[in-house]
Formats: sequence, structure tokens, C-alpha cells
Amino acid sequence: MMRLPLFQYHSPRTLQEAARILASEGPRARLLAGGTDLLPNMKRRQQVPEVLIGLRHIDELKKTGPLENNGLSLGACLTISNIVQNPQIKSRFTGLWQAASLIATPHIQNMGTLGGNLCLDTRCNYYDQNYEWRKAINFCLKKDGKICWVATGSSRCLAVSSTDMAPMLLALGARLRLVSSKGEREAPLSAFYRNDGVEYLTRHPDEIVAEVLLDSSEGWRSTYWKLRRRGSFDFPVLSVAAAAKLSGGAVEEIRLVLGSVASCPLEATEAEAFLLGRHLDDAVIQEAAVLASRVAKPLDNTDFDMTWRKKVSREFVISALQELRGDETSNSRRLHET
Repeated sequence: MMRLPLFQYHSPRTLQEAARILASEGPRARLLAGGTDLLPNMKRRQQVPEVLIGLRHIDELKKTGPLENNGLSLGACLTISNIVQNPQIKSRFTGLWQAASLIATPHIQNMGTLGGNLCLDTRCNYYDQNYEWRKAINFCLKKDGKICWVATGSSRCLAVSSTDMAPMLLALGARLRLVSSKGEREAPLSAFYRNDGVEYLTRHPDEIVAEVLLDSSEGWRSTYWKLRRRGSFDFPVLSVAAAAKLSGGAVEEIRLVLGSVASCPLEATEAEAFLLGRHLDDAVIQEAAVLASRVAKPLDNTDFDMTWRKKVSREFVISALQELRGDETSNSRRLHET
């Protein structure tokens, strides 16, 4: 049986109190929301914080509310179930609702949070093992070792981003409100990630993700596609998030983001530029999918054959664009169970 290491636990009741504790404890501390990722990692000794700061009793982090120009704010400690059960999100931000509904199991959705999923640790077959297994290979570059076993000549860790919410929220143009003991700031979600398996977040060590801010969805369509072995549980090994604003059938604005193909979600900017001003007919969709799939360069560090995952990325982009066009899509196609 794997046991949690010893730690101190703080349970602040306000965001300001949590920020003060985080600032005072420094690198010894980690924030704990739902714990569905952090606590298993602690059992495997992937992370061993001496202090945990629980956020579950901070009501401010569990609110939803309107913003100017018909936008929407989402508290970082809303559970995934809160998002799935919100009819406003389902009707206005369909892709976000789809992404949330495909996360893990109902039990994990009841515990896991929006902010936790955005900050989800990167994953790798050589990293997501117990301590003894990792010690037997002399650890890896992400934790305690000096070699990335996925690509031994690499100078950086190639662990993969496996968050479902980030690609979709990036496609929706989301922003974050970050709070520290020094104050708060707002930043685009696109600036929150870097393509490095270890230093995958740009969040300052003393900052707390407090809120996700979404602009109006008027005129926009969105969708989310996810590949995983078991449709009822697994992390994505490929995801495609797409959001578009159409005018007279032509693409006026579009964002196309691929997840689980690198250490951060990647925007398919070449495909986006190609689609602007064009109608989503079959030939255009096929060409855009080829351009978008160039972003995907999967490695042999997650489930399925990496060559096949590269090939499937094109098919998933096609499906996502067809759905934006208005084609009906069945749930069985979306899940892509294997």
C-alpha cells in the first residue's frame, strides 16, 4: 500500500488568507483543491510538499457570475461536476461542457476542480510510476534524475500535458485572474503554459488561480474531441478543441488547439490562418486538417503507438471542423473508445 508522506495542513477561509500562508511557507507548500492529481502523486513521491493549503472552504473560489458584454466568470474551485451540471455553460460554451463531461469518472468529477485541471501535472510513462520503479531506472529528468528516457539526448523534459480544460478554454480565448499576497493580475490563458515538462506553468510560486474569465460566446460555436483507450476513465492522449465564429457560412474567426501532443496545449496557427474567410466545405476541412496535424509530434511516452496517434490527429481535426460546420455527431464517435 502506498501511503501519503507526512505534511502540515492549513484550511484558510478566505483567498487573502490562503495567499498569505502560501507566501510565508514558500516552496515547502502546495495548494490543494480536489486533490485527484496531487494526492496520488504524493503517494508515489513525485511531489513531497511539507505543507498543504486546502482551498475547499473558500467560497469565493466556487462562484459563477456574469461579466460585462455577456461574458462569464468561473471560480477556480468549481468542481468538474458543477460545470457539467450548469445549463448555461452547456448552451453557451458547448465545447467546454463537452470537455468537462469527458473528464475521468463521476466520482472524480465530483472532487476535481477547474483550477486543478488547468494546473494538472504533466504525465509520462517513465514518471507516473511508484518510487521504487523510478529508482530502479535511476529516476528521470522530471524528478530526481538527469536523463529524459523518452529522448535521452533531450535537454528538457518531454512529459505531456494531459489537461482537458486548458485546450478548450484556450480555444475560447479565456483569461485568468491570479491572486497573491502582493495583489492580483489578469493574464490570457495562452500565456499560462510553456512547452517544458517540468516548468510547464508560468504561474508565479506565490500565486493562486482564482478565476477563469470568458468573453461573450455570441456568434461562436465550439467543440471538443478526445482520444483515450477507455472512454469512461482515461486521460487524453490526443485532444482537439475548436471554436469558430462564422459569417454567412464563412469563417470570420477561429481558434484550433491540440492537446496531449506536447508539454503544453498547442495552437494550430497555420490551419487557423488558412481557414479565415473560407467556407467549411469538405476540401477546405481536409486541407486544414493536414496543416493542423503538423503541430502534433507525439512521442512514445503515453498510451497507443505514437505514429498512429499522429495519424489520428488529422481525423480528429476533420471531425471537429465538421461539427463546427453543423454536422451531427454521435456520442459514440466523440468518445472514440478503442
